[in-house]
Amino acid sequence: MDYTAFFKKNLDTLKSEGRYRHFANIERRAGDFPKADLHTPEGKKEIIIWCGNDYLGMGQHPKVVEATTKTIAQCGAGAGGTRNISGTTRYHVELEKELADLHNKEAGLVFTSGYVANEATLSTLGTLLPNCIIYSDSENHASMIQGIRHSKAQKRIFKHNDVEDLRRLLMQDDPSCAKLIVFESVYSMDGDIAPIKEICAVAKEFGALTYIDEVHGVGMYGQKGGGIAQARELEDEIDIIQGTLGKAFGLIGGYITGSKELIDFVRSFAPGFIFTTSITPSVAAGCIASIQHLKTSDQERVRHQNNARTLKGKCAAAGIPYLKSESHIVPVIIGNAEKCKQVTDALLHDYQIYVQPINYPTVPIGTERLRLTPSAIHTEEMADQLVAALVEIWQRFDLSFSDCSIEDTNAA
Repeated sequence: MDYTAFFKKNLDTLKSEGRYRHFANIERRAGDFPKADLHTPEGKKEIIIWCGNDYLGMGQHPKVVEATTKTIAQCGAGAGGTRNISGTTRYHVELEKELADLHNKEAGLVFTSGYVANEATLSTLGTLLPNCIIYSDSENHASMIQGIRHSKAQKRIFKHNDVEDLRRLLMQDDPSCAKLIVFESVYSMDGDIAPIKEICAVAKEFGALTYIDEVHGVGMYGQKGGGIAQARELEDEIDIIQGTLGKAFGLIGGYITGSKELIDFVRSFAPGFIFTTSITPSVAAGCIASIQHLKTSDQERVRHQNNARTLKGKCAAAGIPYLKSESHIVPVIIGNAEKCKQVTDALLHDYQIYVQPINYPTVPIGTERLRLTPSAIHTEEMADQLVAALVEIWQRFDLSFSDCSIEDTNAA
């Protein structure tokens, strides 16, 4: 077999469809987010990032930077091993206590990423729970889908945010089987929010465990940043809350929280936890500082929500067709992979604005989009510059304007 020809053929297909990813060589500048330097063969230039997940700017917060640098000076650069060998330090232990407290749960468990947290936890539970059936929202993240697939458990896919379809599926299955309902709080591609209360009620009715992915909710919603479930006072109704340390908290890592027994079970049986080197002590220390700050400070959350409303209002006034939702995410629909790439190229090269195109398989073909993520540290002037650039690009490429935002029929 000509392996090189096989690889090239598939890459050429991606390129011809306009779906090939070109990575930008970016250098973020602490104290100056969301500005960054873009490095090119011609040199570097300043850009403004509008597709980042450091929603609150905590990656540059003085408390986080101080905790990280202080710990790396004390403990060195690496973790020194897996958690089961020598990679559990006092910083990991303290971080897991902070996460449990954040979500008002008994215990927490830290993984190397949110992806790994989902994949490892769901594959372990699906494999080891007796006769387990997993009920998964049709729009769940790829990490959740992989975890379910690797578990080899029976699976049922319910229509997105459709509680009645979930109920229909549960009614058809053996009451004696273990059941796990898996869904997200904020769906990152459309920005819509799950009907958490209704899903939890159905789960209780049928004796199912609930598993919520809060990666786009933690830090930004709730009285102390615990996410959408906390904001709606539903944390006690959910068995497993999963989150990330790589978005609103500004660093890297993932986690789950739940009862002591459940967390200990995953810790003891999940290969994705057992057989991988732990996050570094310096990262864990930075996460602790970030979580502790956001538990007591709502200034970042308030600014973030205000900036999201501001950007949505400016897009609506200019006729930029964004998908309406309750959350902070602003999906701007283009509907064509090639044009989507043209738009993002124009934004970068002509306006020094960095946004990555979102296309298949992340979203269905024909729904290609920009996913704008306003942060707590964007300014109104930056929003004006972005919308003005979009208007000019829309005119240049003869894209359709809208007289109002697109209604998201999936919103809770």
